[in-house]
Amino acid sequence: MAAPASRARRALALAVLAGALGLDLSGLGVLNAALPSIGARFGLADATLQLTMTAYAVTFAGFLLLAGRLGDALGHRTVFGTGVAVFTAAALAGALAPTAEVLIAARAVQGIGAALSGPPALALLGAIFPAGPPRNRAMSVYASVGAAAFSAGVVVGGVLTGWFGWRSVLVFSVVVGAVVLVGVRAALPPARRHRQPMDLPGAVLVTAGLLLAVFGVGNGGSAGWNDAATVWSLVPAAVLLVAFALWERRAAEPLLPSVIFRSTPVRASLLAAFLNHTAGVGLLFFAPLYLQGVLGYPAALSGLAVVPSSLVLFLTANFLTGRLLGRWGPRPLIVVGLVLIGAAMAAWVGTPLDGEYWVHLLPGLLLTGVGQGLVFPAMTVGSLTEVAERRHGVAGAINVTAQQIGSSVGVAALVAVAAAAASPGVRGTLAGYHAAYVVAAVLCLAGALAIAFTRWPHPSPVNSSAEKGEEQ
Repeated sequence: MAAPASRARRALALAVLAGALGLDLSGLGVLNAALPSIGARFGLADATLQLTMTAYAVTFAGFLLLAGRLGDALGHRTVFGTGVAVFTAAALAGALAPTAEVLIAARAVQGIGAALSGPPALALLGAIFPAGPPRNRAMSVYASVGAAAFSAGVVVGGVLTGWFGWRSVLVFSVVVGAVVLVGVRAALPPARRHRQPMDLPGAVLVTAGLLLAVFGVGNGGSAGWNDAATVWSLVPAAVLLVAFALWERRAAEPLLPSVIFRSTPVRASLLAAFLNHTAGVGLLFFAPLYLQGVLGYPAALSGLAVVPSSLVLFLTANFLTGRLLGRWGPRPLIVVGLVLIGAAMAAWVGTPLDGEYWVHLLPGLLLTGVGQGLVFPAMTVGSLTEVAERRHGVAGAINVTAQQIGSSVGVAALVAVAAAAASPGVRGTLAGYHAAYVVAAVLCLAGALAIAFTRWPHPSPVNSSAEKGEEQ
């Protein structure tokens, strides 16, 4: 009877960890549809209204590396539970917010909670599920929930806002967060601490640098790259991140150990994470612009139009990728997935002014879903391959940071390409979109080619020999 009980507890643990990831990554999308209602309630201009989104994204990305180290040092369950609690409490504060300032502050704290729970969750998965098919299946389920969370959040947020108002969106996060918290102690193993210095100077430098960099990139995409706030964010960010790199070379116990980057799977997974999110989030960015601005779709219908991509992603990751990971390992799945995503972006280059959804849009959406369903779980497994268990939190944080850079810097670059290639009129705007699709397709195909020619360990267990000597 012990084995079934163990399997049941692992299943509950997976539900808890995947639920938290779904909350974290849907944190942006779920409030998207509510923005007009929030703006009307508080009388906010678009620039201020955007801060309800930006505040979350900035703190989420900025605190990831620090959260990874805290998990490794203080225990992953402790930091994970703290992150979920902070996220849930901040969501409640946002739901009850009497002013826009309180709402924006609550969203910033939500982002910190998401950052605290993300890296420890990935490390806990590696600790709970034994290497091989059980871990591969668990990673597939976990990654599929994360990959589908943003677009699912857009749909859920739209429905809740339409039926119950914008505050219900945050109440939904409170309810789900409370359910996840109940399962933390029951499902997750006790915290294992690893005695190690915290490298506070490195933590301050990288957190401040990432906060400023993500804010600067987001502001540059909306207000312009010559805007004073953009310049005065990106310049200090560059200085701080360079100072962080220099400090890490002399730190006795660096926040970002260079030994992690000796793993070829880790490096390849970082590239895959960046490209996956650049193209995937980029497609979600341009899709409503094309559907609403060119084809005249209403907002609700344009949101539903991208649902097939999320559905196919979820099915691929859950019913195909886990089995293929055990047979082939992460590299072939990352390569094939990036090729499919690149093909999807190339397919959208043919979208015309009078495009038909079933002919011009759906094939690319389905290809993207299959590609991301292969890439996301495979890069999640690869991000821990050849990394010592005591560094799993930091390794997971690095991969999630690469995802956030793709979502922000990568998408901002695609938007800049579209703007540079555009000309007046709808036809000229569409030409700009096409140029961005071409760039995304080329990047994905080039990344797939580069990863295809890397040498990976075979078989590829997560705790491999790359840091064996260090652990001893």
